[in-house]
Amino acid sequence: MSEPSSRMLTLLSLLQVRREWPGTELAGRLGVSPRTIRRDVDRLRVLGYNVAALRGSDGGYRLDGGEEVPPLLLDDDQVVALTLALQVVPALGVDIADAAERALATLRTVMPTRVRNRVDALALTALPATGDPIDPAVLRTVGEAARNNEVIRFDYASTEHDSVIPPRRVEPHGVVGAGGRWYVVGWDLDRDDWRVFRVDRMTPKMRTGVRFTPRPIPGGSSAELLRRRFRGTVSGDWACEGEATVHLPAAEVAPFLADGTVEDRGDGRCRVRTGAWSWTGIAASLARFDAELEDLRPPELVDAVLRVSERLRRAVASG
Repeated sequence: MSEPSSRMLTLLSLLQVRREWPGTELAGRLGVSPRTIRRDVDRLRVLGYNVAALRGSDGGYRLDGGEEVPPLLLDDDQVVALTLALQVVPALGVDIADAAERALATLRTVMPTRVRNRVDALALTALPATGDPIDPAVLRTVGEAARNNEVIRFDYASTEHDSVIPPRRVEPHGVVGAGGRWYVVGWDLDRDDWRVFRVDRMTPKMRTGVRFTPRPIPGGSSAELLRRRFRGTVSGDWACEGEATVHLPAAEVAPFLADGTVEDRGDGRCRVRTGAWSWTGIAASLARFDAELEDLRPPELVDAVLRVSERLRRAVASG
């Protein structure tokens, strides 16, 4: 590669890692004059990069977005990260799998051998999310509304109502992905309260153009509010929390404990602490390990285990 071409790629990589650069600092980094930097910037503009000139005594440059995507300059780690992300797209629940596959094929075409070897070592298959994938246009609509602080109107296919209900009016504060589904966290203007909506049940109406001032979100973020709703409590803590010693090694328990902690006792047993909406839920969670249990706490968990065991005994006796 010629020296000007190599220098121009180095300049591009610098512009990508920092928002703004003084012209003299770029010249010093590359060991050239400010005039040479100006020429290299002009060449980048010809290639489609939107490099803006900054005003000031020292001047400077900033890489902005343009009308089209120019050629990208990625380091090895970025290519590996992007490749992994494209491979797990089916698990996201959004109908962009074909586009992701094309993008992955394009990346592989231009990968140097050393990077391709790293990527091939991390090849994986992601199981598709349950349910029909979301139309990316819907996800884009709600995402733009949240970013722009714009009220959205949409029909919502709620399982709680069989009859037609009026469109919802919501101030969207965030879009959160969890468990292969996507959710909008927002302030419902008609119910005067925070609500969580599944994006796959939303049918957006025409844009309202109505702006809103963001409100303080309980818990500090949309993701935290969603987590609290999943747990059914205002604080985000489980309504019931218990623990027990399980007669299994921690390594056999930890992969199947979605929410909780496991402490290895070193003697083929482990101490499990977990939570649920009910004491019966914790009892069922512990029973699924099909192992001896001991030292259950608190007393409410012991009572729940007794109730469940008696209920199962009656079910067997009646059969």
